[in-house]
Amino acid sequence: MNDRRIVTSRETASDLDLNNTLRPTRLKDYIGQESVKKRMEVFINAAKARGEALDHVLLYGPPGLGKTTLSHIIANELGVNIRITSGPAIEKTGDLAAMLTSLKKNDVLFIDEIHRLDRSVEEVLYPAMEDYKLDIIIGKGQGSKAIRLDLQPFTLIGATTRAGLLSSPLRDRFGIINRLEYYSTDELITIIKRSASILGYDIDGPGAVELAKRSRGTPRIANRFLKRVRDFAQVTGDERISLETVNSALSLLEIDPIGLDKTDILLLSTIIDKFSGGPVGLETISAVIGEEKETVEEVYEPYLMQIGFLNRTPRGRVATRRAYEHFGIAYDDTGRTDNKQQTFFDNESGTAK
Repeated sequence: MNDRRIVTSRETASDLDLNNTLRPTRLKDYIGQESVKKRMEVFINAAKARGEALDHVLLYGPPGLGKTTLSHIIANELGVNIRITSGPAIEKTGDLAAMLTSLKKNDVLFIDEIHRLDRSVEEVLYPAMEDYKLDIIIGKGQGSKAIRLDLQPFTLIGATTRAGLLSSPLRDRFGIINRLEYYSTDELITIIKRSASILGYDIDGPGAVELAKRSRGTPRIANRFLKRVRDFAQVTGDERISLETVNSALSLLEIDPIGLDKTDILLLSTIIDKFSGGPVGLETISAVIGEEKETVEEVYEPYLMQIGFLNRTPRGRVATRRAYEHFGIAYDDTGRTDNKQQTFFDNESGTAK
């Protein structure tokens, strides 16, 4: 269900065509993540000057912040090829061996969701990352034998949204570790204006600001919103995307002024309306809203926590004062103080109030 939400920060099929069009190819065009950019520029230039492969890079942080884009840029800046795969796609050690042996000198191997690598596959990576050696076993049983192959020097770029799930031996083999942060409104405005220009549409200042404010600090969501707003403008005959156009389109998509959608509001209303603000356990929330626990924890909660609407406590989830205030509900230190019959949704349309 979460992949059908327009505010999901996970990559969806509809994002793929946008990525190829809007993705910057050089560090100078990559907006945001300034400290990461400065460090990577130094490391890339140093590796090029020595004629060596860049040290292995780990990129981690919430989805949609540009880890894949940055990996492409690193390869472009190094002037080498990039091979792209993901942890779940590498099912056998032979799959990884085939990729590693196909790499040319100083090439980049990008593994998305690297925390989901099978342990046996991960162990093949250790000597490859440290010594550019590949240990493989030929045959089975008593007749099997191990051989060691030399690999060309290469750079592994691993991307993950859950760095805590990486094993220590794998994490320790990355020489460069960068965390990507959520984007500021100003950075998102710059991204939106750049993307609109590439798409052949003009967007005015207030429209770009409003779009940025609702994009949850995530460029992927900003570009997805822009695409939907562009469709709305095209159908209504607007030659320019204005604040009015943005408000009309996002209202139609049921996105509230800070980027919450119906699922976010359902989760918060479950805590506030049904459980007096919490604490309430993850399993209970999951059962009430009809989502898997992992989806609630990994997809819905991070943004609500980032904006200060939700707290995780040892006893369960708690809605904060800011959540109450956003919905115009009175709050004191003991929690909700208004009439418990108040609802977050219009009973007939099902849309958030």
